[in-house]
Amino acid sequence: MTAPVPDAGRAPAMLSRVPSRLRELAAGENLFVQGDPASAIFCVEDGVVRLERKTVDGRLLVLHSARAGDPLAEASMFAGSYHCDAVAAEACRVRVYRSQDVLAAFRRDPAAAEGLLAHLSRQVQGLRSQLELRNVRSASARLLLYLEARAGRANGPVELGAQLQHVAAEIGLTREALYRAFADLARRRLVARRRDAAGGHVIEIIRTPASA
Repeated sequence: MTAPVPDAGRAPAMLSRVPSRLRELAAGENLFVQGDPASAIFCVEDGVVRLERKTVDGRLLVLHSARAGDPLAEASMFAGSYHCDAVAAEACRVRVYRSQDVLAAFRRDPAAAEGLLAHLSRQVQGLRSQLELRNVRSASARLLLYLEARAGRANGPVELGAQLQHVAAEIGLTREALYRAFADLARRRLVARRRDAAGGHVIEIIRTPASA
């Protein structure tokens, strides 16, 4: 059943007038898999959904982690199938928009189409930053740069959720290397880590190396 438009939840402005339905995912459940027909785009209501792909040698490559308020798989509106897997990193809710409804809304409202173009441009910039981040050899420096970028967008402490393995995969580290990097940054008093009431990891950047 399609939810009424006023129940648009965290949908960005460009999708606010598009009919949608809500889908709940358990941790580890696929929203879609590579090769599925690209019939819809999505917006994360809460939780984290990872876009990931296996390399030819079997390694897991995380292309993007979508969090609350983030659209997902928008470029697939112009493709016949999804180019990767979308997996719930934790229990989450996702709003589903049929591609044909989105395109029809954009034809009626050029400003909404412009919003999609601006969003895709920001996404390309983000992917470039992610590639640059993976070239930083020091695990601690890579993690700190990632946290600083997240803190800048959040304008405060960084909420990473209960599971950290998706963060490790996103920045190209093993889970063990990530924990060692956190310990190193905490020892140097660059970050402080705590748990919130739901058990999620909350990171506060105390100061940057330049100010230490």
